[in-house]
Amino acid sequence: MTTTVHHHYWQGTFIDDEEAGRRLADLPATVEETLAEPLDTETVLAACERLAAALLDGDHPTRARLAGHLPEGEDTTVLTELAAFLGRAELTRKLRRELGGTAPQRLTRPDAKETVYEAWAPVGLVAHIAPGNAATVAPLSLVEGLLAGNVNVLKTSSADTLLAQHLLAELAALDPTGAIARRVIVLRFSSARQDWLRLMCAPADAVAVWGGESAVEGVAAHVPPGCRLVEWGHKISFAYLTRDAWQDPDALTALAQDVCLFEQQACSSPQVVYLDTEDTDEVFAFAERFAAVLAGMPPAERQDALGPAEEAELTTTELIARLEEHLDLTRVIAAPDGSWRVMADTRPALTASPLHRSVWVKPLPRKRLLGTLRPMRRYLQTAGIAGSRTDIAELSRLALAAGATRVTPLGRMPGGYSGEPHDGVYALQRYSRRVAVQADERFATTACLDDLTRTPAFPPPTGPLLDKAAVQELNEDVDRRDAELYFRSGGSTGKPALSLFTYDDYDTQMHAAARGLLAAGYDPARDRTANLFYCGGMYGGFISFFSILERLGGTQLPLAAGPDHRVTAEALVAHQADTLFGMPSYLWQLLHEQADLLRSYGGIRKIFYGGEHFTAEQRRTLTETFGIETVRSITYGSTDLGPLGYQCTESTGGIHHLHADLHTLEILETEADRPVPPGETGRLVFTTHARRGQNLGRYVIGDLGRALPGPCPCGNQAPRFELLGRGGDVMRVAAYFLNHRRFVAIAEEDCGYRGELQVLLGRDAVREHLAVRVESNGTAEPEQLRTAFLAGYEELRSAVDDRLLDLTVEAVDGAAFDRTATSGKLRAVVDTRHG
Repeated sequence: MTTTVHHHYWQGTFIDDEEAGRRLADLPATVEETLAEPLDTETVLAACERLAAALLDGDHPTRARLAGHLPEGEDTTVLTELAAFLGRAELTRKLRRELGGTAPQRLTRPDAKETVYEAWAPVGLVAHIAPGNAATVAPLSLVEGLLAGNVNVLKTSSADTLLAQHLLAELAALDPTGAIARRVIVLRFSSARQDWLRLMCAPADAVAVWGGESAVEGVAAHVPPGCRLVEWGHKISFAYLTRDAWQDPDALTALAQDVCLFEQQACSSPQVVYLDTEDTDEVFAFAERFAAVLAGMPPAERQDALGPAEEAELTTTELIARLEEHLDLTRVIAAPDGSWRVMADTRPALTASPLHRSVWVKPLPRKRLLGTLRPMRRYLQTAGIAGSRTDIAELSRLALAAGATRVTPLGRMPGGYSGEPHDGVYALQRYSRRVAVQADERFATTACLDDLTRTPAFPPPTGPLLDKAAVQELNEDVDRRDAELYFRSGGSTGKPALSLFTYDDYDTQMHAAARGLLAAGYDPARDRTANLFYCGGMYGGFISFFSILERLGGTQLPLAAGPDHRVTAEALVAHQADTLFGMPSYLWQLLHEQADLLRSYGGIRKIFYGGEHFTAEQRRTLTETFGIETVRSITYGSTDLGPLGYQCTESTGGIHHLHADLHTLEILETEADRPVPPGETGRLVFTTHARRGQNLGRYVIGDLGRALPGPCPCGNQAPRFELLGRGGDVMRVAAYFLNHRRFVAIAEEDCGYRGELQVLLGRDAVREHLAVRVESNGTAEPEQLRTAFLAGYEELRSAVDDRLLDLTVEAVDGAAFDRTATSGKLRAVVDTRHG
């Protein structure tokens, strides 16, 4: 009985040759169907992150399964290397460096002053022709294709194991959306099977191929016109030493390490050593010294037997070099056992090495470097240069002009750095297209064109709920490399908390907040903005909005919130500011204290506020008394999570759209960790996805709110929610739960009060005390307000009637309110009770 071998992986299923051939014939239709559904980059990042964690866990069944498919002679360090590449930090850095951000496929405005949208779009179908005997290249190439959003078909060698197939199957299984599986096809067949190769390449938009010229030529014959051929061919690297450097023993040791690290199997390993000289005697002398250093290097870790072709090339190259010694052209120094050889040659032309610790040494004065090497520019990769600082600067320019794509110090040639371009290009850009959409003035408040059609899809949040204390504990374990920017919260609801960011994460959030500000009606081309947020003490308000305006290209007066309101108002008038950014409490004081000057100026048209809320009556006052046309939330967010929501031109009060490209929102019951019924009020719980430095999942931020059903009139598809206060606004007083927002609502609706309101709690030996502070110019008398509170708040009246609580209302100057020192926020509830 014949057993059918399923060694092809096709969109989530392992199949045999017969089925693979049938499906290959329908590949164009498969690609069209799959491309109709966009792939969110976060979907790929999340799955890769999970796979990386599994590969690093020695007891994980995924690691055990994949270990069984490693090539003969390979140990599990290969899996560790794969995990390093697949980690979120590595991939997000790669996305940022190569495509400018972690969501490169979203159509956003590169210049906020224009309604022009650009994005990196997938080319479509990428066919990857992987090399044999390179276990990690094939799957990692396909992951690059996924990061660019493509459908991918990968060919592995018929001599390879099924590591690529099973690794990518494990990756697809870690994506609950199924989007990754639909974009992954892995076939295992010989290059002699030209019919399959032709079917694989015919519908491709890009073909990536590894190998030498013959391999590339064999594939190129099947690449259709207009298809992008991405060659990752064999390259040659060289070292270049000035006189001072070649006399330095440390430089020779570093050079020998470069030769031996991968037995010259890497394209970045040096095959030729050039000396900055025309003196052949110096070349021969250096060869003797370097041979002694090479002889002292440890033997290769793996002594794999060389194949007949490799043995023949080594023998032939050494034999010809020895014959040319009789012509005074060469000198050969070799190990008796043939484990290394140094071949000095008086001719400077670039010559490929037979590898396996075989090194050419040649003279090449710098004045002839460009002319000698440029004819071989197609094959050049790394130049390891040793010399003085000035030498390195000059020689680097010459090497790059000659065609090299990398310059490194000696001892670091085969190494690299995260996000480094490969062979002079970024892979993700080769697998992408830069696309643009021009729109008209109807799109002035649309920051991202995708928001009008869909919302990014993230895996459902999992894991325990986190409160502020838990996040502070997590901060203690954050890698110092991921703690580049420190902020402290304003402390309006308790002790100020520390928040840590990488600059990349901060940049992502500032761009998101900038997009939200456009949706709210901010016009960077016309608005003249005074940034009046508080600054200093590690508080992020002023700094963040400075960054947001910088990204928008908006005109900014970085005044900050200052104690001298007259000076601030005069600056607004002098510089013709027409838009104010700031805390409601500060802006309220500024406008009222300098009302005559600012009303006579008449130039303030827009207010964008954050950190607190203007009440409906306060907004009405701003409109009617000061002529403000727009009063809107600048953002809803927190110091640790960053921007969470934004208002559109159709949003009022506490209604916001979710920054759905950054976060997932859950609304849970206040007394139980389960979702509230649709439309009901509950605790807002955010999971952030676009953070490299911190993993903040299911964070109970302390705010209450409800989801709003149905589409928004603005057309934005991002979910909407309404803020309904903070959990801290609810006070337990005299056996009753009272809400600060209820006091504000009664004061506004029953008494027409338009100012700030603060509740102070205290107690003495007899009973508790509740004092309501209001502004002395707030259009309502204290006794009138007290009567309204008792009449309109049943629980409050019961506590007073039962003599459990004393209620007073105090009219004070606005400066007397208790505010946080850092941010200037009004403390809604001040509880001085103890015990």
